[in-house]
Amino acid sequence: MTRTVFEKSDAITLVAEVFRELGYEGASMSNITARTKLSKGSLYHFFPGGKEEMAAEIMANIDAWFVDEMFKPLEEDEPHVAIAGMWQTTDAYFRSGRRICLIGAFALDETRDRFAGAIRGYFYRWIEALSGALTRAGVKTGEANALAEEAVVGIQGALILARALGDDGIFGRTLQKLREQMEARLR
Repeated sequence: MTRTVFEKSDAITLVAEVFRELGYEGASMSNITARTKLSKGSLYHFFPGGKEEMAAEIMANIDAWFVDEMFKPLEEDEPHVAIAGMWQTTDAYFRSGRRICLIGAFALDETRDRFAGAIRGYFYRWIEALSGALTRAGVKTGEANALAEEAVVGIQGALILARALGDDGIFGRTLQKLREQMEARLR
């Protein structure tokens, strides 16, 4: 039975989960229709450009969420509060390691070349926003840059390892360790 979807945002959410499970290349239109229970007509109504438009819209949606929920707070709010919030937001968004980073997954395969600008922009903005917050909190610029990069690398690596080993606890332990290391440098 096909599913009724009234808003494009609903379709984006459903299709994003298929891309998370199967990757861009593995998500054929037949897989997308079967897993979302949306008809091809509905999908093409929302995404006339097909699968590539779906992926682009999903990445734009993810980026917009991260801008509002993580990057802007890191860039604009009191740095200690924003950094603490980043750890909580990261844990909640990735559901404590049970949800893969779709942008990170796209960066790992040939999809990377198709969406290179969006992928790079997402990771650069995260590193720059965190580095800026650390600098405003009193960390020297070079160290802030290194800490921010290390945090994003650790988060992404923990997501991959947790998924590969089927152990969600890896993500939680890694976030805790990264947060503690960063807090120690902020004191």
